[in-house]
Amino acid sequence: MAWEAVAVAATDDTSRGAGRAFDLITLAALALPGVMPGAAHAEEAPERGSVAIKYLYYKDSQSVNTSYPYYDGSEPSKLDRITVSSPALQLVVPLGRRWSVEAGAVVDQVSGASPKYYTDVSGASQMSDRRAAGDVKIVRYFERGAIGVGAAYSTENDYRSSSLSLDGRWSTADNNTTLSIGLGGASDSINPVKGGQHDVSNERKRSAELMLGLTQVLSADDLVQVTLTGSRGRGYYSDPYKLFDARPRERNAAIGVLRWNHHFAGWGASLRSSYRYYRDSFGIKAHTFDAAWVQPLSDAVKLTPSVRYYSQSAASFYYDPVTDINVYPAPLGNPTYSSADQRLSAFGCITAGMKLEWQLGDWATDLKVERYEQRSAWRMGGSGSTALDPFQAIFVQMGVSRAF
Repeated sequence: MAWEAVAVAATDDTSRGAGRAFDLITLAALALPGVMPGAAHAEEAPERGSVAIKYLYYKDSQSVNTSYPYYDGSEPSKLDRITVSSPALQLVVPLGRRWSVEAGAVVDQVSGASPKYYTDVSGASQMSDRRAAGDVKIVRYFERGAIGVGAAYSTENDYRSSSLSLDGRWSTADNNTTLSIGLGGASDSINPVKGGQHDVSNERKRSAELMLGLTQVLSADDLVQVTLTGSRGRGYYSDPYKLFDARPRERNAAIGVLRWNHHFAGWGASLRSSYRYYRDSFGIKAHTFDAAWVQPLSDAVKLTPSVRYYSQSAASFYYDPVTDINVYPAPLGNPTYSSADQRLSAFGCITAGMKLEWQLGDWATDLKVERYEQRSAWRMGGSGSTALDPFQAIFVQMGVSRAF
């Protein structure tokens, strides 16, 4: 389960519904166990089951540097924005040698303030929400592959999403090459609570996704994986809680991911690296570079520092602040589509983290802390959108699991 994505999705309307469901139900198709070098063997269910309890805490804030129209100087120097608390449970149960069941559940408690436009704190509105989500997957193992069928559902006071997935993988006889495919579909319903900026009721959104992957063992120390994903969505994509937010009723996206894992025998450590390219019909193009160094400190303890850089261009209908007091905060003219949502702007961000894992017999525990910072000036290849204040966030993830 994509634990780190829970808090981000809870605070990001551009990822709601289908995006969150696919995070939960297609990761298994990318995990691709059984592809490391070794003797050829048949795919089998895990020998033992496991249960894991996770807790994720997320908190973000923004600096208040820009003077927007109507500021009188009494604004704070920093705005504490969204806080998310997310307990989660995951269960894996083998059913003989050829079947297994995986299930997960999470509850997000979201509270705080979110600007209705740009990063203007005078337009921040209070919010409180609770989301409950669950997913289940059944996997059938064959001689050289496996097929999984999954379903996911999430609900909150203004949004419901349900989705189905099908994924499969096939490995060559030497177990060095694995092909994978994943299919998914989601259906969402949107009913904003009182206080929304738009008159919206019983809106719908439907989406479908296709993923193709290839994993290749290059040597005893090197593993490469390539995945290509395409998605197609139709329905309501606007944010009903933001002023002047009108987005196209379709969103198509293409994603390419390249992963390379290398083991350093002399250090006993492994480097996990990846590059991700994203583009969609909103006009957003994004690049993500990710690296993590997995260093065993003993037979039972591992330490993993990590760093991630992300950069995106703005959506074609995003508009920078118009400082003319006769216009602000509206866009110039009367465009068909427009949005002042900071998440659709052009920016770059850096995430640095550290994870500690400890294994003791059948028990395992982990603690991960990450700090995220976003700035317009950090956009790759040039400056980003103007008049947007820096944005920061902290992730703290704790977990404990037991094999049985």
